[in-house]
Amino acid sequence: MKQRVDHPVRVAILEDHQGIIDGYTYRLGRVPTIEIVGIMYYAEELENFLRKTPTDLLIMDLMVPISASNPQSFPVLHTLGVLVKKYPRLRVLVISMLTEAAIFESLVNIGIAGYILKDDYKAIQQLAEIVEVVARGGAYFSNHVYTLIYGQEQSKTRPHLSPRQLEVLSLLAAYPFATTDELADKIGIAASTLRNTLSELYRRLGVPNRLAALAKAQQLGLVPRPQFEKAFGQDQDELPHGQMN
Repeated sequence: MKQRVDHPVRVAILEDHQGIIDGYTYRLGRVPTIEIVGIMYYAEELENFLRKTPTDLLIMDLMVPISASNPQSFPVLHTLGVLVKKYPRLRVLVISMLTEAAIFESLVNIGIAGYILKDDYKAIQQLAEIVEVVARGGAYFSNHVYTLIYGQEQSKTRPHLSPRQLEVLSLLAAYPFATTDELADKIGIAASTLRNTLSELYRRLGVPNRLAALAKAQQLGLVPRPQFEKAFGQDQDELPHGQMN
């Protein structure tokens, strides 16, 4: 459904690379129908910002650090799941280098309105038009993302995980050394409930413990690869126009 916006589209940006931010502000700042209302470098700033600042559309990367003191990438599936419920009119446009199909599917199920790959230069050049479309109820996905979500077969070979289990995996990757009690508190459920969720998660992944679950999730593309490698110190060894409606 198209949304009516009678004021400039109020855009917030969550991104930790200044050069990329400068590119976004260059493309959006000169458009009179778009207003950049805030820029955040750390995920911990996001909820407080949205609570205080009316925002129509959030442009965000998926690999932003949690805070200045915690360089781990934030648990995006958990965080966005909370925010889209709290701010149902907020439109979310992800711009990221991550290309895991499972991440795309999970974010779409949460309710994002678009996903642009950072090397989709055609889309980046058209960012102002895409922002206008998404803010008014449309959607935009880079062609590669669209194909993986709606045309790929590999999801049939992945274990089916519930939204809560994917949320837990997201938190495990962001806080690999947190206790079960601490993780349960972040989600807002009892520790016993989380233990049951973890047990079922391990069963579906075919693994015995948390570390193995993270390794398997990385292999399957269920959590971003850099999150896992940061957490455990491992070493990591012409574009289409996209889909808009």
